[in-house]
Amino acid sequence: MASFVIGFPRIGEKRELKFTLENYWSGKSDFSEVERVAKKLRKRHWLYQKEAGIDLISVNDFSLYDNMLDTAIMLGAIPKRFQGLQDEELYFSMARGNDTAVAMEMTKWFNTNYHYIVPELSPQDTYKLNANKIINEYKEAKELGITPKVNIIGPITFLALSKRIDRGDTYELLGKILPIYEELLSEIAKLDDEVFVQIDEPHFVRDLEAKELSLIKPTYEKLAKVSNNLKIIVATYFEHSNEANKILLSTPIYGLALDFVHGKENINSIEAMAKSEKVLFAGIVDGRNIWINDIKKSVELLNEIATKIDKEKIYVGSSCSLLHVPYSLEYEEKLSSEIKSWLSFAKEKLLEIKIIEEIFRNGLENLNDELTALLEANTQANITRKSAPIIHDKTVQERLKSNFKLEREDKFEERIKIQHQMLQYPILPTTTIGSFPQTQEIRKARRDFKKGEISKEEYEAIIKAYIDDCIAFQEEAGLDVLVHGEPERNDMVEYFGEQLKGFAFTQNGWVQSYGSRCVKPPIIYGDVSRPKAMTVDWITYAQSKTKKIVKGMLTGPVTILNWSFVRDDIERSEVSKQIALAIADEVSDLQEAGIKIIQVDEAAFKEGYPLRKSKIPEYEKWAVRDFKICVAPAKAQTQIHTHMCYSEFNDIIKTIEAMDADVISIETARSGNELLKVFAKVGYKQEVGPGVYDIHSPRIPSVQEMVEQIEKLLEVLPITQLWVNPDCGLKTRKWEEVKPSLKNMVQAAKIVRERHTI
Repeated sequence: MASFVIGFPRIGEKRELKFTLENYWSGKSDFSEVERVAKKLRKRHWLYQKEAGIDLISVNDFSLYDNMLDTAIMLGAIPKRFQGLQDEELYFSMARGNDTAVAMEMTKWFNTNYHYIVPELSPQDTYKLNANKIINEYKEAKELGITPKVNIIGPITFLALSKRIDRGDTYELLGKILPIYEELLSEIAKLDDEVFVQIDEPHFVRDLEAKELSLIKPTYEKLAKVSNNLKIIVATYFEHSNEANKILLSTPIYGLALDFVHGKENINSIEAMAKSEKVLFAGIVDGRNIWINDIKKSVELLNEIATKIDKEKIYVGSSCSLLHVPYSLEYEEKLSSEIKSWLSFAKEKLLEIKIIEEIFRNGLENLNDELTALLEANTQANITRKSAPIIHDKTVQERLKSNFKLEREDKFEERIKIQHQMLQYPILPTTTIGSFPQTQEIRKARRDFKKGEISKEEYEAIIKAYIDDCIAFQEEAGLDVLVHGEPERNDMVEYFGEQLKGFAFTQNGWVQSYGSRCVKPPIIYGDVSRPKAMTVDWITYAQSKTKKIVKGMLTGPVTILNWSFVRDDIERSEVSKQIALAIADEVSDLQEAGIKIIQVDEAAFKEGYPLRKSKIPEYEKWAVRDFKICVAPAKAQTQIHTHMCYSEFNDIIKTIEAMDADVISIETARSGNELLKVFAKVGYKQEVGPGVYDIHSPRIPSVQEMVEQIEKLLEVLPITQLWVNPDCGLKTRKWEEVKPSLKNMVQAAKIVRERHTI
């Protein structure tokens, strides 16, 4: 055996799991249907990998919602408010909340666009193993003739990514959960004569403190000694893990899975691996991007590694889980054949792994005809991509060399006085983040228009009717600053990418974001520019329907970059600058059209951060540069808002200040006021809209609940600095949830406003 993947997508090639879950949540089917579809998908995914020639195939990489949530369930780490619930009711309540309990917090999985559920731990917790899911999936795979590799999230990463409700150190609980891991491994060892266990420890790629490093050896000494028939592989990805590697090599584990795509420095651990006689699981094929692998270069890298470590001790596989890329190119019928030839999704990456492994193991001359043809196509596609005319735009290149504005002319202290005078909003102004529910009728209208089944006039009439209703509702609810609801937008990145040059789009390139939520990232293949205005017509139409201010809604350059599959032939910073100039043109046009507030969302700003501190300053430098470039045309009286999701702001607050937005809205509903305190601590001057309720849960917060939340915010920041808004956009919610929630929010703001108005 010589090939592996870290993990495989689970949502299904046609998003079967998504639709099944949503039918169950809405009461259209029972849980047995979810179980039936899940089992069918697992079988399909395992057999695809087996047919592609992958030797070690993961089990327990599948999840109905999230693997961190699965791990909490496996350990019995159940927050007090959910205790007493059982099975699927417990599981989905923890993820989504219920009528009486708010959902657990979500945040981004390292620097990806995948969200995980943050486990909540307490010193009073009593942990108890629940290994049913893992054992059942192992047996399912064995019945199909699969050689399973059991995936579990490691104890140190689990604790590092969890939070204690008493704000204590999660690592203090290692002594309580480690025996559960030992018990789990003991149960897994009973399943077969020999069992491969992949223990994911991606936290090891960060700059670990001495205390964290000191935990590795005793932890893995214990886990690796549970049973002689277990082959434990510690997997890290997204960066190098050299400090942890050195320690792990002194423990009796079987091997290390290392990322050589995003953690090239892992090469520095190879000599020590050779001396330790551990097995290397070499992550060679990129699990995070969709460009075809340069197979010959990958083989060259493996041959270089093989000069230091025995070739027989090297497995070939993916750099990380293929969860982060779409399922298959099979259904992409509208992509140009040229661009499609440059792409590789999860199923195609399986073949890349197999070809690389075959060449590495047996040489080019021994490839069969099928693999030889695939190699030749790969070589030719890599050659043509470098010189393709559609990639290079001379006009864009010349503009990058010109003297364009780098930032706004007026300082915040001067701007905000002018804005208050011009905009006349009250204290605790109420607004939303931008999007309103995407109804089936709106989605159908967009689909029908794209297919040519309805005319442009018919389509625009439907969109205008939605905007009319949206504006009317916001006025009825009493919101102070309105939005048009974004009915014309399929996605906050895709919508803009469709109107920018240099972007391509898939029909079925869905990637899981969280739970049943999927996104279809654009593909940036060439130089980026904006041929014409993208939002002005819809925003000005909405503004014509009300005397209140309607915000212009844009997506920022860093978020467009981080939520797209980005070309890898030039630096990401250069791609970002191209996008920034395109968005700057839109800001200018909106302003000239009379739009007084423009929101430039940078929801994904934090997730683009490098995982190693030494690499952060360079990222911050160009990310801030490009936000400032895109809003540089704004005059003093034009108020610039931005929005950020799921961000730990403690370490980036100075960077946020440097972005120089007039108002920032952030997520705080699930995380309390901890995120907000840093704004007060540093004396943040700009205005802030902390989310007062969680939009990722269907529950409707009461007026009193939001009054209490706003009062908590006032303990941290002055009333003159605060806006009142939901956590995030309302696109994924239903109108019957949104309307009462927003009405309650406005009423809560009025109550607090009256209490504090002198």
